[in-house]
Amino acid sequence: MLEKKLALKIDEYISKYPEKNCLWFRGQWWSATKFKALADDCVALLKSAGFSEGQRLAVLIPNSPVALALMYAVWKLGGVYCPLNEKTGEISLLKTLKLLKPFSVALSEGVKKELEDALKNSGWNCSRFNFEKITGSENFSGVTAPADDLDKKLAVIFSTSGTTGDPKAVPLTHENILSDIEACLKQLVELNPENSLLNVLPNFHAFGFTVCCVLPFVLGASQVLVENFMPPSNVIKAIEEAHPDVLLLVPTMFNFAAGLLERQNKKLDGIKILITGGDKYNIKMDDRITAAFGVPVIEGYGITECSPVLSVNPRPSERKLGTVGPALPGFELQLRSEDGKILEISGEPGEGVLWTRGPAVTPGYYHADELNHERFQDGWFNTGDYVQIDKDGYIKILDRVTDIIIVGGFNVYPQEVEAILAEHPAVNTAVVVGMPNDMSGEVPKAFILKNKDAEVSDRELINFCKERLSHYKVPRAVEFVDALPLSATGKILRRVLRQKEREKK
Repeated sequence: MLEKKLALKIDEYISKYPEKNCLWFRGQWWSATKFKALADDCVALLKSAGFSEGQRLAVLIPNSPVALALMYAVWKLGGVYCPLNEKTGEISLLKTLKLLKPFSVALSEGVKKELEDALKNSGWNCSRFNFEKITGSENFSGVTAPADDLDKKLAVIFSTSGTTGDPKAVPLTHENILSDIEACLKQLVELNPENSLLNVLPNFHAFGFTVCCVLPFVLGASQVLVENFMPPSNVIKAIEEAHPDVLLLVPTMFNFAAGLLERQNKKLDGIKILITGGDKYNIKMDDRITAAFGVPVIEGYGITECSPVLSVNPRPSERKLGTVGPALPGFELQLRSEDGKILEISGEPGEGVLWTRGPAVTPGYYHADELNHERFQDGWFNTGDYVQIDKDGYIKILDRVTDIIIVGGFNVYPQEVEAILAEHPAVNTAVVVGMPNDMSGEVPKAFILKNKDAEVSDRELINFCKERLSHYKVPRAVEFVDALPLSATGKILRRVLRQKEREKK
């Protein structure tokens, strides 16, 4: 059955490798049979509560056996898995839940009581789950919500704050994710069932979810689960104990881990493949990363709407440093001008806004007709990235046409931060852009037009944001200005502000 394709892939894995080391967590290896037992418990729990086809389960649980088991159980029952970031903040989470209308909300042991109370007070059924068993979640219950034909085809919905501060949700079908994984395996020919992949990237992001969590099941490989990257010493310890030979990290994580290894005068043995994505890789780090891990990094590129991997360098011997490799099989590419005119890709290096289509591209944003009209056209999707494609098809990311800021692999939408800043009585206009940062790739910076005669310091505005936003969304710098660059139509030119920051580096 199409709707359960990913569940069938995990079924095949468990049937073929019942006693194989399936996943490692907190010092212990789990066999596929042990994992199945936990998943069966989750299926029984969901089913007894009335969870059914097309229903959404919201999950605020870090990388752990129970998170994977709930994912598998949801798919077995024909439902939709909705991983969320508990650190998004109460206001944003409540908006997202209103959009998703989940059957229930699964919480980890570590979720703050205040957040649980806020969710319950807003009418959502919540239950806490142990990381390794369902003990304690016996009170699990839910409320059946509407499910249309699309819901019944979906595997997962990823959520962000969106460009307006309101939630944006990207639904992906089983076919989307499976086609992206199969394309990855065709391009990354060195991956095989004997590999063990590090799964520390947060699974509420598409990169961590698809590549670190689901791909090992399809490949027949094992995975090493770590709840959080910070502190990096926990990750190094997990690598030394469990010996994953494929490491997938965003550039900031590689930088932190390499720094720790250098300070401890250590080198890791047995690493075969390093893959990075989620943010621009600083090629100045390359020699340092290669020395620390023993092999070169291969860089890829993805976007949630593409399930997420769109391109990747095939192997170290074929990589072009500074590019994100050629597109995966199945993706068609177009270059367009910013006003939408199709540009010819003639074999010579060409530049333009990257549009794509293919079986891994989302069918469209969840319940967002206006946004779909903006980003989709005749089956083609606008990635919002300005790129260069060379004669061999290798892609180089030059800039983002959309305003998104990527902080250590985490997406920050400027409009959300600007909306918070605008709540301060001293602020007339706030514009937030990304400024280069050696550690995080980018960090937010705010340009502020104050109200007449208002008095406020940069530190006061930063603290104001800290009280209302996740830490990675908080501006690291505030600059007060007398005017902002405007287009002929009065639109604020963010690219001018971004360029100004780059010229300072």
